[in-house]
Amino acid sequence: MSDKSAIEWTDATWNPVTGCKKVSPGCKNCYAETFAERFRGVSGHPYEQGFELKLWPQRLNFPLTWKEPRLIFVNSMSDLFQTGVKDQFIDQVFDTMGKANHHVFQVLTKRSERAMEWTKAHFHPYPLGNNGKGAWPLNVWLGVSVENQDYVWRIKHLQQSPAHIKFLSLEPLLGPISLDKSLLEGIKWVIVGGESGHKARMMKAEWVYDIRKQCQKYKVPFFFKQWGAFDLNGNRVGKKIAGRILDKRTWDQMPGFSQVKL
Repeated sequence: MSDKSAIEWTDATWNPVTGCKKVSPGCKNCYAETFAERFRGVSGHPYEQGFELKLWPQRLNFPLTWKEPRLIFVNSMSDLFQTGVKDQFIDQVFDTMGKANHHVFQVLTKRSERAMEWTKAHFHPYPLGNNGKGAWPLNVWLGVSVENQDYVWRIKHLQQSPAHIKFLSLEPLLGPISLDKSLLEGIKWVIVGGESGHKARMMKAEWVYDIRKQCQKYKVPFFFKQWGAFDLNGNRVGKKIAGRILDKRTWDQMPGFSQVKL
């Protein structure tokens, strides 16, 4: 966890939960697991337990101490909606995000069904708020990870959430994804990236071009994070050399102010 981050689409990370279990092919070479397991058994280290699930209530108020507004990726080392994280703890995380409304929080999950059910049970779409539910906090973005066409059902769950800014992280992109009009309905940001690391699987350039084309067609901001271990020609050159240039430029589009504020 850090008040700064090297992840291209965020400024900082906040991990009130660490550890996770694999649920789909995108998890196979999980960078978070690889990092955490390096410290298993190291007494006193935050990852002494490796990548086993752990809740950190003492970290809940960290964002309130960060005075400078920033984009904060929530649980870069975990998944807030996984089994084992009780509703009460999710409540506390959302309570902090609501209080720290000078920041923007980016919540990303593969457990899309629980995310849909939990958020619908607790919030109304902005600006509504009644029947014991509050209006969705505008400073909280909700996204799902999708690695190939087999998991686009996560997008359909996300679309049912009351979240105002809904986004997709297509990383690691392991196969083509057909983002038609129905799958981009209500989606306000798409991130694409290839896999890195010595066991990385290749991302084909045509998959990226097709996704960008659909984003442009339906006017959805497109963010190209990286090629990963392979360059656009399919050569394994490493993440640093492969870079993140697509058609002679970087693609760093983000949800605009008009999309965040109604």
